[in-house]
Amino acid sequence: MPQDQKATRLLIVDDEQDLLNLLKKVLSKKCDCDIALTTSSLEALELVKNWQPDVVLTDILMPDMDGLQLLQSIHLIDPTISTIIMTGYGTIEIAVQALKDGAYDFFAKPFDNDKISRVVRRALERTYLLRENLHLQQRLTNTTELTGLIGHSPPLRRAIDLMSRLGKSDATVLIRGESGTGKEVAARAIHAMSKRAEKKMITVNCPALPEHILESELFGYCKGAFTGADHNKNGLFLEADGSTILLDEIADLPLGLQTKLLRVLQEKEIQPLGQTKTIKVDVRILAATNQDLEAKMARGEFREDLFYRLNVMTVTLPTLEQIKEDIPLLAQHFLIKYAREYEREGMEFTPEALQCLMRRQWKGNVRQLQNIINRAVLLSDNRKITPQELTSLKEHTKTLETHGQVPACLYNLPYRQAKEEVIGPFTSAYLRHCLAASRGNVTAAAKASDMERQAFQRLMRRYDIDADAFRAP
Repeated sequence: MPQDQKATRLLIVDDEQDLLNLLKKVLSKKCDCDIALTTSSLEALELVKNWQPDVVLTDILMPDMDGLQLLQSIHLIDPTISTIIMTGYGTIEIAVQALKDGAYDFFAKPFDNDKISRVVRRALERTYLLRENLHLQQRLTNTTELTGLIGHSPPLRRAIDLMSRLGKSDATVLIRGESGTGKEVAARAIHAMSKRAEKKMITVNCPALPEHILESELFGYCKGAFTGADHNKNGLFLEADGSTILLDEIADLPLGLQTKLLRVLQEKEIQPLGQTKTIKVDVRILAATNQDLEAKMARGEFREDLFYRLNVMTVTLPTLEQIKEDIPLLAQHFLIKYAREYEREGMEFTPEALQCLMRRQWKGNVRQLQNIINRAVLLSDNRKITPQELTSLKEHTKTLETHGQVPACLYNLPYRQAKEEVIGPFTSAYLRHCLAASRGNVTAAAKASDMERQAFQRLMRRYDIDADAFRAP
């Protein structure tokens, strides 16, 4: 569970002192939180106001105020508190009413110690994330707008602090980090904090162009330098004179151009194609890569002298796994961005959705998170983003195929929705397997699956499967 500045707090309310003592003994061992006990609902309300618990575990039948009334009063004081109802006289009607009134969960006595400990831990986490969700907008306004990097985690703060110091200089900077960590955003931040900020930064994607075209784009050419060169053209280095140039994916720069780039770094001059004279340029060079340059040097694919010229100062951006505490803040930032873009203002995450984001792995880092929020905002049927919108059918299928397990996010969905999310990927994969085996012959695929052809076709339409895709050309 994420760590807050103060210890998490649990309030237990029951008119039986022995049960209170037992619960405290059990939960103090399995839940990392401070625990307060009371036999009075009225005293519980005072504790909610003054002690500010994160979770309340309360009995239903109480002498001064029943648990449902206490639940409603707690929500009026602080709707972020997660309340768990317990009773020895539980009925389905009471359980349904408690959940409708906003209870996080419901237990009938006697209960399993491990189960109630697990639910209390989840409730503590839910309260933390719910409160984070409410404060995200305020925190976003306090984030340094100049950098464009969203977050308050120590690894990110260290990177931003380093960029702030480097921004004031003209030093060459090598920006390293996994794909999707925001290297171009970091480069723009360094440029924005420099004395060159008034001029536009030039960005070059090194592997996007063939070597001969990239060379002419970077250094320019004179009329007649090659076939088709019917006029003089200034290169990007000359265009960036007095500003900054970002060489993105520098590890993929061809060796021939690495030599020319080394001259720019050493002599601060360029030589356009077809010209014998050199031109002085005042350009700050930033380079970015997600590759292992040391390994490329060892293989002779990257010049050592160029590496040491580029590696004057290095900024390494953390992965999303390393700044996991920033995920709610980043998610809220992207939610606001895309809700505004698609004219769907007022959207928000459910606490379960934030829990889903916190628990999953992010191999694509911030870019992957951004894409998932984009898709969720665009495809959501209502104003609340739930775990269902954050998990694609492809991800469900992969989880089922590799682990044979149901994704944890699905347990927060209604049964029918969760069932469809599990069965849907299997059905789609099954139909595609049959069609692949029959080379797109629907009749043969239906026969092999022991289904009527019409039923097979209905499923194909439901899961948007085209038999033509499986037919040999």
